[in-house]
Amino acid sequence: MARYTDALCRQCRREGLKLFLKGDRCMTEKCAFSRRPYIPGVHHGNQRRKISEYGKQLREKQKVKRIYGVLERQFRKTFTEANRLKGDTGENLLKLLEKRLDNTVYKSGFSGNRRDARQMVAHGHVRVNGKKVDVPSYIVRVGDRITLAEKTLNINSVKKAIETAQKKKTSPSWIAADYDKKTAEIKNDPIRTDITIPVQEQLIVELYSK
Repeated sequence: MARYTDALCRQCRREGLKLFLKGDRCMTEKCAFSRRPYIPGVHHGNQRRKISEYGKQLREKQKVKRIYGVLERQFRKTFTEANRLKGDTGENLLKLLEKRLDNTVYKSGFSGNRRDARQMVAHGHVRVNGKKVDVPSYIVRVGDRITLAEKTLNINSVKKAIETAQKKKTSPSWIAADYDKKTAEIKNDPIRTDITIPVQEQLIVELYSK
């Protein structure tokens, strides 16, 4: 399973904002971005540099890739699919990324962050309509029912994530999560207002349109 190997907090510092790659830890005083909110590297420090239009487009793409934990090849493949669909390509791209199984597991509250959710899926802990699906990029559909393997419910990090989600009730409107039964059902496709990440998707479209 291909994945980012950079330190997660370093990715946040490079993009200039919290990407919440470590879940709740990002809200604590341990967050490295809060202590050093500037680009990493000995030659950068607190320098303010003028960014070109291409640079802005590139940073927007990198930001989205890092938030969803997707590498370039998979991201480009998703963009190509988004471009084939009817409607706004940028919105289609975000909706497809949002409907990835790893992201859906995270948004359902079954894991504390997308990285853990991706690992859960890849290791066979997740069921879709009763069948094991171990492909993080699997796109969920309306009516799909997400559950976890019985043994997975005993993992401390999973139990903690579900308890936190149950208290905060943070699952998006397009997912119906039942924390007593440990299930989540896809009610409808997400719309743009459901996707709260700070991104200007049109910049990504412009980048790939060159």
